Amino acid sequence: MLVTGKSHALHKRVEQLCTRAIRWAELKRKSKAEKRLAITVFSFPPDKGNVGTAAYLNVFSSIFSVLKGLKKDGYNVDGLPDTTEALIEDVIHDKEAKFSSPNLNIAHKMTVREYQALTPYASALEESWGKPPGNLNSDGEHLLVYGKQYGNVFIGVQPTFGYEGDPMRLLFSKSASPHHGFAAYYSFVEKIFNADAVLHFGTHGSLEFMPGKQVGMSDVCYPDSLIGNIPNIYYYAANNPSEATIAKRRSYANTISYLTPPAENAGLYKGLKQLAELISSYQSLKDTGRGPQIVSSIISTAKQCNLDKDVALPEEGEEISAKERDLVVGKVYSKIMEIESRLLPCGLHVIGEPPSAMEAVATLVNIAALDRPEDGIYSLPGILAETVGRNIEDVYRGSDKGILADVELLRQITEASRGAISAFVDQTTNKRGQVVDVAEKLTSMLGFGLVEPWMQYLSKTKFIRADREKLRTLFQFLGECLKLVVADNELASLKQALEGSYVEPGPGGDPIRNPKVLPTGKNIHALDPQAIPTAAALQSAKVVVDRLLERQKVDNGGEYPETVALVLWGTDNIKTYGESLAQVLWMIGVRPVADTFGRVNRVEPVSLEELGRPRVDVVVNCSGVFRDLFINQVRINGYSRTTDAVDSRDVLVTVF
Repeated sequence: MLVTGKSHALHKRVEQLCTRAIRWAELKRKSKAEKRLAITVFSFPPDKGNVGTAAYLNVFSSIFSVLKGLKKDGYNVDGLPDTTEALIEDVIHDKEAKFSSPNLNIAHKMTVREYQALTPYASALEESWGKPPGNLNSDGEHLLVYGKQYGNVFIGVQPTFGYEGDPMRLLFSKSASPHHGFAAYYSFVEKIFNADAVLHFGTHGSLEFMPGKQVGMSDVCYPDSLIGNIPNIYYYAANNPSEATIAKRRSYANTISYLTPPAENAGLYKGLKQLAELISSYQSLKDTGRGPQIVSSIISTAKQCNLDKDVALPEEGEEISAKERDLVVGKVYSKIMEIESRLLPCGLHVIGEPPSAMEAVATLVNIAALDRPEDGIYSLPGILAETVGRNIEDVYRGSDKGILADVELLRQITEASRGAISAFVDQTTNKRGQVVDVAEKLTSMLGFGLVEPWMQYLSKTKFIRADREKLRTLFQFLGECLKLVVADNELASLKQALEGSYVEPGPGGDPIRNPKVLPTGKNIHALDPQAIPTAAALQSAKVVVDRLLERQKVDNGGEYPETVALVLWGTDNIKTYGESLAQVLWMIGVRPVADTFGRVNRVEPVSLEELGRPRVDVVVNCSGVFRDLFINQVRINGYSRTTDAVDSRDVLVTVF
């Protein structure tokens, strides 16, 4: 706070900060058996069937795993049931509960007088919610705290936000606030249960999104009032650093990352599988008299699968040339390959149960698909394409255009990539599925004159002459990534936090683009907002933009689009280190320039000769998180004037 040019300490805030630090220090001194932990789970949408929801996480199985680990470590978890199912039943409907309830198990009934005594800011909530107890988390006389206690561990259900039925009220009300039941829950946790720490379980709850300042909380900001001085530990999905940053800034959370579940390719089924078989038949028989008949079946089946919404198909029975038949089949083939290769999460992650090495194969395939020139690592598809004298970007472009030969080559490259990585993973795990020392294993194989596992696989394909040195560098990197993917640090990091010890920080984001996100169990931080977009993000953005504009050109009769609209999300730009922002810059034809400290504070124009196309106007809609985290990048509309010296064309960038 500035008064007449001088800084003054806010004594109450300093005192609260010191008190919170002392509470963290007390965790180190207190014995495990004495520590009281409040685990908070979420319920959204607010219904009994949705208790324990979180992004990519099996919440109750994870809680059961965590509590077993804490019990083994000396924490008091008396009465913990033997199964996850019994734990769920206890929290949702405990037969031995002190209070009967048709909904969740009631752990505590708080009188209005008790609530007002424990909650100093209770009167401020009355403007929005009236007199307590209100009608949320209430029986009309008491405020209800839902949950179940096991020894010194309380599993509580965070009350609903309160505005689910009227979200516009939250947006426009000047007196928006948590409801009385929400405030009563946190008063119970801090002052009746006397928690030494609270563990918010999974991404994400409502505490950090309650009304108040965006950052630098004050006494009248509700996240600050609710959490009080309790040490706040928060299991947060590793791929969501932007909202984890909000939890840090607004509720003082130590955000411990957890892994998203292993992904697998979607594959093909029913009509799509039939299409793939028809295309295979066409490739074998297209030069016989059956070619037109098979193409007719492909067109008919593609329409039954609704692919005509994505691919321009001729009318059934229409006469088309052999070249046109190849193009139609190529476009359909490209589309079903795109569908087949989409990644889908397999199940939900459980804390303390990392994926097996073989479950990590799809993740490694996608990590291997990216060039990392700063580390001297080349993508596996790129290495394989070079083997047959092709540039992988040309193959991608040809596949997008539906050139049948390129679509088939891309399928072969994709299949070979997965096969080589699967062979590598199989050879670098022991009989118990544990990952061995990859460098030692490879050295041993070479010492005995054995062929590396990926070359054993590739020797049976057309890519047998792939560059061995590039492959060895890539697979050594993949071996390190594999060890990080299957590492089990999430429970250990929680135990460190409960001891008041240091939890190693690490970036959040997409582990495929940035393997430094791994292993999980790190205290998530975001990134330097002035350091984006990075050079790697710009490289990826070029590929995406060039493919998009080429596709638009084909769809628009050979004309490039004049204007493109994009949404810039905070989460996506943190995950990708500014790839979406770089897409905007590349569309208008400028590149970011970093200073000696790596901060991007200016751009330079790209010549039309290098760009190879006209510049494109861009309309940008920024999310609230992007606006608040990347204020320098929001000034992107100033970039348009930098192109004048190149081709005397003003490029419009509209930001709203």
